[in-house]
Amino acid sequence: MAYEFIKVDREGPVTIFTLNRPEVMNALHSPAHFELHEAFDAFAADPEQWVGIVTGAGERAFSAGNDLKHQAGGGKMGSPPSGFAGLTSRFDLNKPLIAAVNGIAMGGGFEIALACDIILAADTAVFALPEPKVGLAALAGGLHRLPRTIGVKRAMGMILTARRVSAAEGEQLGFVNAVVPAADLMAEAKKWAAMISECSPMSIRASKEAVMNGLDAPSLESAIKEQFKHPAVAALFKSEDFVEGPMAFAQKRAPQWKGR
Repeated sequence: MAYEFIKVDREGPVTIFTLNRPEVMNALHSPAHFELHEAFDAFAADPEQWVGIVTGAGERAFSAGNDLKHQAGGGKMGSPPSGFAGLTSRFDLNKPLIAAVNGIAMGGGFEIALACDIILAADTAVFALPEPKVGLAALAGGLHRLPRTIGVKRAMGMILTARRVSAAEGEQLGFVNAVVPAADLMAEAKKWAAMISECSPMSIRASKEAVMNGLDAPSLESAIKEQFKHPAVAALFKSEDFVEGPMAFAQKRAPQWKGR
């Protein structure tokens, strides 16, 4: 499907989502949110798509977050039930997402990255939750995901000052997985996606679902016991991949994953 404000490209089992409003540093408005909602819905439903990469068009920005000029000008407001960028309130997506942060990731842009499972950053990337400086708050998940990722004190040091953090500091703080030269960012993201794709997609989905649900379990014991009730974990045990993996290992060959 053709979109106006985003681009969606497929490379084998990998889907690349590009926020495509470089003229406003990939800031998002209501129409873009709904396009992303539709694109992520399609990705979630497609059994042939195993891994997603989210990035921004151009060299300046991943996303500057909410399009405040659109808002101030009386533009149509609203977002889908899946949240900012069709992603920040999408809690049932068990396919992995990689954020390839190619520049500024401010406010909602940072929240998009935090909603992904892995954050790879160009050495030119900058992160912040600057909403308090314009009388807002990072209510699209940033206030909750950042403390869960790097700890309360470190997160509060960013949230309460609204300060900007470099890619290198983001890696030091623990919310960035790797920093690479800007020219190498997409190659790095595709390398990570390829490594994930070498694994059984059924195993990857079960693993993500168990981790994310387990974070809110009241105890480690509860998380371990409850994981067998998660849909993706149950699906793993019934899948062709569950048979193929051990068989390929025994036959000393590469597994042929089916994702079912």
